[in-house]
Amino acid sequence: MDRATLATIWFLIQGVLLTGYAILDGFDLGVGILHPFVPRDDRERRIAMNAIGPIWDGNEVWLVTFGGALFAAFPEAYASVFSGFYTAFMLLLFALILRAVSLEFRGKMAGGGWRRFWDWAFFAGSALATGLFGVAVGNVILGIPLDERGNFTGTLLGQLNPYALLVGIFAIATFAMHGALFLYLKTEGELQQRLETWMWRTFGVFLVTYLLTTIFTLVLVPRTADKFARLPWAALVVVATVLAIANIPRTLYWRKPAQAFASSCATIAGLLALFGGALFPNLVTASNDPRLSLTIHSAASSPRTLGIMLIIAAIGMPFVAGYTAVIYWTFRGKVRLDPHSY
Repeated sequence: MDRATLATIWFLIQGVLLTGYAILDGFDLGVGILHPFVPRDDRERRIAMNAIGPIWDGNEVWLVTFGGALFAAFPEAYASVFSGFYTAFMLLLFALILRAVSLEFRGKMAGGGWRRFWDWAFFAGSALATGLFGVAVGNVILGIPLDERGNFTGTLLGQLNPYALLVGIFAIATFAMHGALFLYLKTEGELQQRLETWMWRTFGVFLVTYLLTTIFTLVLVPRTADKFARLPWAALVVVATVLAIANIPRTLYWRKPAQAFASSCATIAGLLALFGGALFPNLVTASNDPRLSLTIHSAASSPRTLGIMLIIAAIGMPFVAGYTAVIYWTFRGKVRLDPHSY
């Protein structure tokens, strides 16, 4: 295969990895966002943490794989993104570490103050990480200023523009809804009954932020609509995403939470597919001069590197998917607390 074909394939693989991470770790982050508000006592908070306890670290494998694949397949884009969002990435790393530490440290002592501190740290790490993901996506859609060598020339305050912050809020709302649906499936009793109300609340916030984000994207970034007009499959993805969103309240009304959660997964996949379609063939869009943008063709590694990586991916990705499936099957069903639980 030639370099252009291999670059396109790796762009699609990157999309699959990012989608897998957003769906799987999305509900983990969502559970953290809801943590101070839904559970009412220590037992319920332990149940919430143990709902994601056996799987959250495995879900992050998808993010690590995405970052490694970006570095190897598109090193110039990797360098530009990390130079441009260096401070944000350090904050993201801090947030993900804070979430992990909160899960592990909360149960080490029985004191109320100790556990309340780590409860709020769990929330802060989850909300901050989700918001930063959204802000990064918003900036990528808008584009960032680049020089002739692909180096970021903007400022941190410039990254915190209103549109990027809106996308960050939208990401928090999306993952909160996703987490509420997942937590409902893993709980029972009073906590599950309370989550029924929160599923509707989070869906309402998600719907409002989704509409606002869509409107502002079409107004502020008209090139996205132009690209969709040239992509024959984009209309089908838009329709499928809207149907998935509409199916969430329908299935909640008919008390089919598993179908609602599946629709939430489809919604996230559809939104990321539209994000990829709006970005293609760019990896990093230059807001100051479109000619300086880094595309999948200009930023890709050599054909030999891409070809060898494709062989490795063909061997390795089934193992990642298989591992994920085994873990989810092993820890299926409702959460039961035992002496070894968080």
